[in-house]
Amino acid sequence: MCGYWGKCGFVKQKSAEFIKEELSLPELETAIDEVSAFKPNITLFGGEPLLYRHWIDLVIYIKKKKLRCNIITNGTIIKDKVTEIIDSGLDEIIFSLEGPREIHDQITQVSGSFDKAIEGLIQINNEKKKLLLKKPYINIACTISADNYRFLDEIIDTGSLIGADSITFHHLSFIDSDTLIKHNDIFKRYFGIESSDWSGFIRNQIPDIDLEYFISEMRRIKKYKHSIDVFFYPNFTQTEIRRYYTDFKFSPSSYNNRCLSPWMTAYIFPDGTVRPCEELDFSCGNIKEQSFRRIWNNVTYRNFRKVIKKLKVFPVCSKCTELYRF
Repeated sequence: MCGYWGKCGFVKQKSAEFIKEELSLPELETAIDEVSAFKPNITLFGGEPLLYRHWIDLVIYIKKKKLRCNIITNGTIIKDKVTEIIDSGLDEIIFSLEGPREIHDQITQVSGSFDKAIEGLIQINNEKKKLLLKKPYINIACTISADNYRFLDEIIDTGSLIGADSITFHHLSFIDSDTLIKHNDIFKRYFGIESSDWSGFIRNQIPDIDLEYFISEMRRIKKYKHSIDVFFYPNFTQTEIRRYYTDFKFSPSSYNNRCLSPWMTAYIFPDGTVRPCEELDFSCGNIKEQSFRRIWNNVTYRNFRKVIKKLKVFPVCSKCTELYRF
């Protein structure tokens, strides 16, 4: 289901050099220095952020700047880093859980990945209790798919087992090839390039999900009081969910169909490029060559915002979670 690292994920089309690219700790610290006065939330993700050799130093530096820091992780190597995580002051761990044991391992395609992650997160929670700490918060992110939508209760139970603070079920991101062709025609007209990254989200058919069953389960779960907070994101109406999963062409009715992300968020990639959107494969500059603050306000970034303000969304945007965040 992952447009990056899944069966058809676009990263698989990239070179080994691209995948192994990384920024140095001083380069990242400089970027943190430039934005710290604005008190942004810093999210470390990947790939797997805990594989970055300087991850702990980076988290400590972010916390020294009094910024909120969270990581998105598959959890498989947390058990070897419990003390470091607790001592770093990390605010939040967002753990990608895809189902009960068999389903999770099937989707991740890594045998034992469920048990490794659960063991590590239980250790984190036990250490928090021992030290009377609330942080790091443990929040679960689960992407709904044809493989796991019948196991929502089991996923919630797993969250309770590890002492998670919340779980968010994310609606699946998917498009068809026609949508990407239409999108690329528009994107090339304004920016001269295609959004090749979205190719990883293309499906030949809509997800095989029994929507009436799923909606019934979702309604039941929302009414029931759990030991942890449970959310569905985006928080679509039942009518929207039926349209979202049965038609590649979708436009929300309960949300403003306008993207605000380029004014709120930026993505710094391992090669130093700064993107206004994670999946559009469009760079506004590189922190190896120019300061982040200059990039944020440069002509390329301002022009991108101007185009978004005019168009409101691109054809792929209705299946992008950032559209519904702000």
